[in-house]
Amino acid sequence: MADSPRSTSIAPLRQVIAYGANYRSATNQAIVASIANKIFDIAPEVLIAAAVDVVVQKQQSFLAKLGFVDITQQLLVLTGVTIAIWVAESVSQYIATRLWRGLAQNIQHEMRLAAYGHLQEMDLAFFENSNTGNLMSILNDDINQLERFLNGGANELIQLIVSVLAIGGAFFLLTPKIALFAMLPILPIIVGSVWFQGKLAPYYAEVRDRAGLLNDRLSNNLGGITTIKSFTTEAYEQQQVSDSSEAYRQSNRRAIALSAAFVPLIRILVLAGFSATLLYGGFEVVNGNLSVAIYSGLVFMTQRLLWPLTRLGETLDLYQRSMASTRRVMDLLNTPKPIDNTGTKSIDRVQGDVAFRQVGFAYAGNPPLFENLSLTVPTGQTIGIVGATGSGKSTISKLLLRLYEIQAGVISIDGTDIREFHTSDLRRNIGLVSQDVFLFYGTVRENIAYGMPNANFEKIQAAAKVAEAHEFIQALPQGYDTIVGERGQKLSGGQRQRISIARAVLKDPPILVLDEATSAVDNETEAAIQRSLATITKNRTTISIAHRLSTIRHAHCIYVMDRGRVVESGTHEELLAINKIYASLWQVQLGLGDSTIRG
Repeated sequence: MADSPRSTSIAPLRQVIAYGANYRSATNQAIVASIANKIFDIAPEVLIAAAVDVVVQKQQSFLAKLGFVDITQQLLVLTGVTIAIWVAESVSQYIATRLWRGLAQNIQHEMRLAAYGHLQEMDLAFFENSNTGNLMSILNDDINQLERFLNGGANELIQLIVSVLAIGGAFFLLTPKIALFAMLPILPIIVGSVWFQGKLAPYYAEVRDRAGLLNDRLSNNLGGITTIKSFTTEAYEQQQVSDSSEAYRQSNRRAIALSAAFVPLIRILVLAGFSATLLYGGFEVVNGNLSVAIYSGLVFMTQRLLWPLTRLGETLDLYQRSMASTRRVMDLLNTPKPIDNTGTKSIDRVQGDVAFRQVGFAYAGNPPLFENLSLTVPTGQTIGIVGATGSGKSTISKLLLRLYEIQAGVISIDGTDIREFHTSDLRRNIGLVSQDVFLFYGTVRENIAYGMPNANFEKIQAAAKVAEAHEFIQALPQGYDTIVGERGQKLSGGQRQRISIARAVLKDPPILVLDEATSAVDNETEAAIQRSLATITKNRTTISIAHRLSTIRHAHCIYVMDRGRVVESGTHEELLAINKIYASLWQVQLGLGDSTIRG
């Protein structure tokens, strides 16, 4: 059975409360400060009643009965108490505001780190099936919505409860009959608030979803601005953003149309309670059943009791927005981690003997890519993997890094199943140089040292020299301190690739994976990269996934992939002698055209 609107709106709050258990002491202090602040805030109404009592009753006033007979004394006492209460109210407000805002900052900080940390433990399939903009919306705006509620909404709710209990209790103590009139609107207001919660919840859930889609659209367009400009589709993309923004605006309009009706309805109920108190209390004074002082205090206290309820609509609006956002954050945190990272075998540096034994793997929703895939890479040797697009070449490197989990068989390093290692230990021993080089916004130095932030400048330079990147780096405007731009867009493809190789050299992993590392560079750059790769692959276990066969012709063994299967294996010369798939590919790349494939 589906959860009721009320249960679904309360559930995220329970999760936030549980999540903030580490801040229980700070939360309790904030609650106490809010309660004290509200008590001091409503105390002036009592002082008004006391002041009226003094000027009307004079030596018969309540203060006179406490020993302050002189009128001047009574007024001075009232003035002193007023000053003390105002100071206490100001101090308690400062404390409450600081505690609630500090709590909001702490919880949003912890939740953002937890959500981001959880994301980092998801496999690549999760990101392939998720919208980057939507994830950004969760990590940023959704968590900020919770912060906004904790900043002010939580304090508002607590102070509202204190007002009802404190003022309501005083009413019943002084005059039960008038209290009934004053308190009468509270029950329908609370019932109406709960009903509005249920009605608002799905509207704000839609608002957050629309916000995620809009973020995704903007993120994609900013990332693909070069493609947009080259195809002159600016007008089309402008319309797409307009449509997404309009959908977001309309979903907000529907939520606002409902939430805006709440405050006027509350005001009508508040007016009824206030008018009843004013009228009935006035008759009681005229009939001698109620003193002028108490009546004056009750009128002011009724206003202080009921008018804050008009802000309940805004507070509930903020609450529903924050709960819709919190639900999205919690849904992310509750998403199961597909990679079992419970391996306990600790490793510092492996020898590098890699083996795939009868490995089975399929991407989600697709037929099996690998069935009984087996290949080996002896320690210190280089193997090449070639094959047509979609044959599974790059997937091999992703499985070795445990970016995806295999469904059958075993992948081992030095005879140990890689699932027995913690993923951080496993990946620390593998260096990846991919055709899709990702450089982070920052300096050349920072990008080479990525993963080795404590490396000194001499080691960074040495790695750049091995990658044949030192010369072009020195020619940059600020040398190693040059900003590379987002994704390294200020550098050429070959320059980015050589920085990527320098990054791998600095890491000095025992296992190196080259995933078509020279596929997108010119011949001169390829020659430079090949010279550097020849240096760094020496005596290092290397898996070279290649499109250009010239880059792997000297490999100890070459595996030819076709539709997820190894169909040929051997050295370059052995495969040419077989004269099948590899030989055909070789002749095509030599410019000899298609050859007859025998056997």
